[in-house]
Amino acid sequence: MTLNVRVSGALGEFVASNVGDDGAYENVSEYVRDLIRRDKERTEGERFDRLKAELTRAFAAPDSAYKPLDAEAVIGRGRQCSGG
Repeated sequence: MTLNVRVSGALGEFVASNVGDDGAYENVSEYVRDLIRRDKERTEGERFDRLKAELTRAFAAPDSAYKPLDAEAVIGRGRQCSGG
């Protein structure tokens, strides 16, 4: 995938300060790829944290809060959640 992005003003100056001999990156493409990787990691981390919090709440619930489910009930819940 090829992207063309125009960055000017303070943002352009900031990018330029991070690229080349004085910056941490050899070129703008390398810088943008690293930013995308970091954003991906952040997003995945947030998803994991939400899942972990949900599981922590579920496992902290008293045994009386649990009820047995058969496969049909689980499949039905999945259909409700997915809109199918």
